[in-house]
Amino acid sequence: MVFRDTLEGIDLEQLGGNFFDAWPNPPSTPTFLKLLEQSYAIELAVDEDTGNVVGFIQAISDGVLSAYIPLLEVVPEYKGRGIGTALVQRMFERLRNLYMIDLLCDPELQAFYEKQGMVKGSGMVIRHYQNQSGADRG
Repeated sequence: MVFRDTLEGIDLEQLGGNFFDAWPNPPSTPTFLKLLEQSYAIELAVDEDTGNVVGFIQAISDGVLSAYIPLLEVVPEYKGRGIGTALVQRMFERLRNLYMIDLLCDPELQAFYEKQGMVKGSGMVIRHYQNQSGADRG
């Protein structure tokens, strides 16, 4: 496994993994590429044998005080290999100079993030599931 913090040399075909299989309205691969391109920071896990991206984490930030991590995903067949942990650790290292790093997750994932040094907080959200695919965003 190779970890990268850039999209340089990554094409749409390499991003075509089934990251969003459980989503009822998943983003297309071009939309996935766009969300990575427009992130403050990304970390990618690339399978050395296939060249495919098999895991990613993204952060959005003001670059001054705060960052938010909206997505950490690993392709199902690569789960359980420590890829998610490595991606989180690499991202936390990149964001270490910021005051706060926030994310929201389902309750069953809280233990994973606690092992990474995070603490439970509270938050509020709005979800427009009809916009989940990111289509028609220009």
